[in-house]
Amino acid sequence: QVQFVESGGGLVQTGGSLRLSCAASGSIFRFHVMGWYRQTPGKQRELVATITSGGSTTYADSVKGRFTISRGNAENTVYLQMNSLQPADTAVYYCNKFPREENYWGQGTQVTVSS
Repeated sequence: QVQFVESGGGLVQTGGSLRLSCAASGSIFRFHVMGWYRQTPGKQRELVATITSGGSTTYADSVKGRFTISRGNAENTVYLQMNSLQPADTAVYYCNKFPREENYWGQGTQVTVSS
């Protein structure tokens, strides 16, 4: 069983930056693709970014050019650098494999962007 622990969220003003971290209880490199997801109340959880074991990345159109996903040197970490944050980015952010595994969701980390 894998557990993901997200951290790094907080309250920032529009235009600010945050770096989210995801630590897994075990090696995540057995998961070919890792992803960051986010969810706001009343909406479905959406995919924000993915990264393959080889380092290839994809981004949702809404964050392209502002967010950067990366893998840490440790084999069990994934990061999400978020720049030029906007109020629409306010959400709880989660990491998981892609495609997602429902049993692997952690508590997430809250990101709030004030206008």
